[in-house]
Amino acid sequence: MTREQYILATQQNNLPRTENAQLYPVGIYGWRKRCLYFFVLLLLVTMIVNLAMTIWILKVMNFTMDSPLVLQSDRNVTVNARNHMGQLTGQLTVGAEAVEAQCKRFEVRASEDGRVLFAADEEEITIGAEKLKVTGTEGAVFGHSVETPHIRAEPSQDLKLESPTRSLIMEAPRGVQVSAAAGDFKATCRKELHLQSTEGEIFLNSDTIRLGNLPTGSFASSSPSSSNSRQTVYELCVCPNGKLYLSPAGVSSTCQSSSNICLWN
Repeated sequence: MTREQYILATQQNNLPRTENAQLYPVGIYGWRKRCLYFFVLLLLVTMIVNLAMTIWILKVMNFTMDSPLVLQSDRNVTVNARNHMGQLTGQLTVGAEAVEAQCKRFEVRASEDGRVLFAADEEEITIGAEKLKVTGTEGAVFGHSVETPHIRAEPSQDLKLESPTRSLIMEAPRGVQVSAAAGDFKATCRKELHLQSTEGEIFLNSDTIRLGNLPTGSFASSSPSSSNSRQTVYELCVCPNGKLYLSPAGVSSTCQSSSNICLWN
């Protein structure tokens, strides 16, 4: 066999035989195709039902952009706050009888500048408003002391400090000053009014000092003309116990003649 014949015979053996080849179809056919269409249709129906349910819930609960959120309950509404470990850190309960908040610190802030209007914790309560107004008929009741640098009544209103059943004490280490710039200062009591100074003096500075309702002692004058005239001048006398009384003025002091008043209770 020559070289050319060998090469020709080899090329004929390597050529593919197309007359016996089988053709395989590519794609999804038969029941697989029907199942795929069924699952796609089922997914579409589920999406439509989910969208319809979401719209219905928004409609029933009144979830809109312009209306406030309203939470209603037959008993109470409780809002809890928890940390990453699931522990309760804050709780707000709105009930029929009370609104309770349990937290480390409770704050109420202004909507404009965010400043604290009211804050409360275990140690103190802070009120940051410009004015605290109590409109109750009984006023404000404090179980312990109240610290403030200034107590002032409203314009054109009177300021009254009163203790209905016990005493009212005003103390200050550097002095207590009470003044009425455009009115009277009155101090009244049922029994006794004491003015006491342990180390200093009691100073009364006025053009006129009046002591009303002082008892008047009797004095028998030896002059007949003086007995007929009306007595207009009296002498101010002081008993050893400090009691003051009036005695009709004479040529000399008449306090000794009217000293029987000092024996009265």
